[in-house]
Amino acid sequence: MEFQFPGFPPEAREFLRDLRSNNKREWFQARKAEYERHVRGPLLHLVGELGVSLAEHSPGYLCNARRSVYRIYRDIRFSKDKSPYKTHAAAVFPPVGLGRHAGAGFYFHFSADELLVGGGVYAPDSAGLRRIREQIAENPSRLRAVLAEDAFRRAFGGLEGQKLKRTPRGFPRDHPAADLLVHKQFLAGATLPPAEIEKPSIAGLIDRHFRAIAPLLEYLNRPLREI
Repeated sequence: MEFQFPGFPPEAREFLRDLRSNNKREWFQARKAEYERHVRGPLLHLVGELGVSLAEHSPGYLCNARRSVYRIYRDIRFSKDKSPYKTHAAAVFPPVGLGRHAGAGFYFHFSADELLVGGGVYAPDSAGLRRIREQIAENPSRLRAVLAEDAFRRAFGGLEGQKLKRTPRGFPRDHPAADLLVHKQFLAGATLPPAEIEKPSIAGLIDRHFRAIAPLLEYLNRPLREI
């Protein structure tokens, strides 16, 4: 599809940069209209267009702009850092029927300093993690083929995420997929120059990365949908 999103205004990164230095409720509330106009409004527009493309090439993911865009307010209840606001803007397209972080979804965010595009399973529960590992153990070559695809390797390089120090309980230490089974998270991401968000090509750039990671997400979600 042809994207119409013109790119974010320069004021978007400027706002997030200033917020980093003035992360206080009084400062933000006095400039909330700027946030809506320069950051959140354009982000809703971009996510709406990406959702249309996503529904075409990867159906089965949430494509509701207002539900995909993360709130800027931080959850500080259990954090030592009491800064009330995030200094990046983010959106996620989770698989329908699975939790926002339980399943493998598409994700991107930008700040004053970076643009990150990718996705995966961020916080699977114990049952979900077990099912993913069982799928890997049964046929490691399927996942290795996904990770070896040219589009994926060019966009992301490889699989990322937190790992165990040794093969998880229930799997032999010398399992041929031990290097994959140690993963507690299954993620892939590309860090790109932040100035990309101001170009009319930003929607297409994100969409190409989403298409490259789509086979990995489908692989990860297959056993989760069976729970």
